[in-house]
Amino acid sequence: MRWINTRPSRGAQLALTLLPFVLLIVAYTFGSAARLAENANDKLLPGLAGFADAIDRLAFIADSRTGQYLLWSDTGASLMRLFAGLGISTITALVIGMLIGMLPYLRALLSPFVAVISMVPPLALLPILFIAMGLGEASKIALIVIGVAPTMIRDLALKALELPREQIVKAETLGGSSWQIGLRVVLPQILPRLITCLRLQLGPAWLFLIAAEAISSDSGLGYRIFLVRRYLSMDVIFPYVVWITLLAVIMNYILDRIRIAVFPWSELEKQA
Repeated sequence: MRWINTRPSRGAQLALTLLPFVLLIVAYTFGSAARLAENANDKLLPGLAGFADAIDRLAFIADSRTGQYLLWSDTGASLMRLFAGLGISTITALVIGMLIGMLPYLRALLSPFVAVISMVPPLALLPILFIAMGLGEASKIALIVIGVAPTMIRDLALKALELPREQIVKAETLGGSSWQIGLRVVLPQILPRLITCLRLQLGPAWLFLIAAEAISSDSGLGYRIFLVRRYLSMDVIFPYVVWITLLAVIMNYILDRIRIAVFPWSELEKQA
């Protein structure tokens, strides 16, 4: 029997899924215990009790200076910027990507430009954005849009180009205008891909957000991580990193469930 043809059972699949996480926690626990045994004040690998104390202090005890629960206020600030950036990117990518894929003149005009823009390192533009747009929310949101939208546009344009030409010809034969073909033929078929594009860009979007918050911000998850790094507060940094990862995983899961619920046929295509 070939390994390529064997599939794990549900129980085995769950066990294999959890195994790397369990091994990581066990390895960290042993490493932390070894370092704390040598130095009880070691900050590099704090114990699990230290994490619990930090989470309790940040999430359930109001800050004495601001009166806010820092974890939740930082989360709210970061999510507001992230959703704004991703929302603008999604609308921009849908409109421009579909038009590039449908209309040859616009493809000749915009496709090379978008391809070049997508190759520009977004983080290199951050100082320019701060100078041009100031240190407020606009520059942070703009960084996410610049970093995410061009890639999404190219992906959706390619998806529109991949649609069978026969579908366009049939729609034209039935008297459909370019507007009607776009809305009734192209749009329904690229919307599932739009959700997939959005899922794939969650990681880069978080990266751009945290970088912007680290350089210039007074709130946010990235701001908090870089604020406490000077004190080597790993008991705060590690939980924040885990929390950001958990938020990204939840967002990815919700988007995938939306895709399956709204476009169930896309799951059949994926399996095929």
